[in-house]
Amino acid sequence: ADGVILGERCPECGKVYVPSRGACPVDGVPTAEPVEVADRGTVVSFCIVNVEFTGRGFDIPYASALVLLDGADIPVFGLIQEISHEDVHVGMRVEAHWKPREEWETSFENIEWWRPTGEPDADPETYREHV
Repeated sequence: ADGVILGERCPECGKVYVPSRGACPVDGVPTAEPVEVADRGTVVSFCIVNVEFTGRGFDIPYASALVLLDGADIPVFGLIQEISHEDVHVGMRVEAHWKPREEWETSFENIEWWRPTGEPDADPETYREHV
């Protein structure tokens, strides 16, 4: 509700999970330390959607992607907008496009989609284990 993305860090391996899972799936221990992560990150995988979904409201085709947020160790799913689907690519830097503040809840759905930042592509070594 404050425009902040929070995850939780595993006390064993140090990985940050967004959204929080309550426990580390690798170490099986509770995660309790909250960690603020950025509302920008790197596309590590994507697909072009060519099938219309009821109520979606997006012209097809469009891109959906896994975005590795800066400060997180697990990518999140989201739509890529404000760029042609043909130009979406792995390594592309993106940022959140938030709903209008008066529509915010305590939910990841406050982010409507992801859009290019205009930054250079990320170094492949920074996301290699997520591809």
